[in-house]
Amino acid sequence: MPFRNRAEAGRKLAVALAEYKDQAPVVLALPRGGVPVAAEVAAAFAAPLDLILVRKIGVPFQPELAMGAIVDGRTPIIVRNEDVIRHAGIDEAEFSAVCDAEFAEIERRRQRYLGGRERAVIAGHTAIVIDDGIATGATTRAALRATRARDPKRLVLAVPVAPTDSLAELRVEADDIVCLEAHEMFGALGFYYHDFRQISDEEVIELLQRFPPQKPRETAA
Repeated sequence: MPFRNRAEAGRKLAVALAEYKDQAPVVLALPRGGVPVAAEVAAAFAAPLDLILVRKIGVPFQPELAMGAIVDGRTPIIVRNEDVIRHAGIDEAEFSAVCDAEFAEIERRRQRYLGGRERAVIAGHTAIVIDDGIATGATTRAALRATRARDPKRLVLAVPVAPTDSLAELRVEADDIVCLEAHEMFGALGFYYHDFRQISDEEVIELLQRFPPQKPRETAA
């Protein structure tokens, strides 16, 4: 059943994540498409909302095909898809060149979206990582590994829709996965939304402004 839009998917995801509401979670979104989904969960839980700046590393002659992903942080994390790299005949110089370009885009987004905004506290709290869906899982895997490095008490991946094989591969990266719809025959992510228009930088900034930086609530007794 397709979702009407990302906001509706986020509201449904909040219901599915109800067990975490009283655990003082921190909600982390993958921009841009994951932000409107995550915003609905953060609003329902009165939780902090922050971003995970992660970029797909696309094959140069077929950018939609992920040969890896890169995520920002004190020590940036690069996840490689060796099968794609090998089959596409990509050498290290080509791979590094795409990485450098994606690093530059991550820096642009950090300045545009966050500026001097205080980042959410992850250590010791339940971290819920949210996107609008999963395709190959490369960017999601990088995001989870980067979040794990920030020492959360529990790491949860939450998405409206994903292919079953990608979910199976990601279970080693998260303590829990909440997915509303899993499909063996997946196709394009946009098939599962009536409205899957691209989210603009301005929309990301506007949504973040609804959630000023704050410390997570204390866990309920």
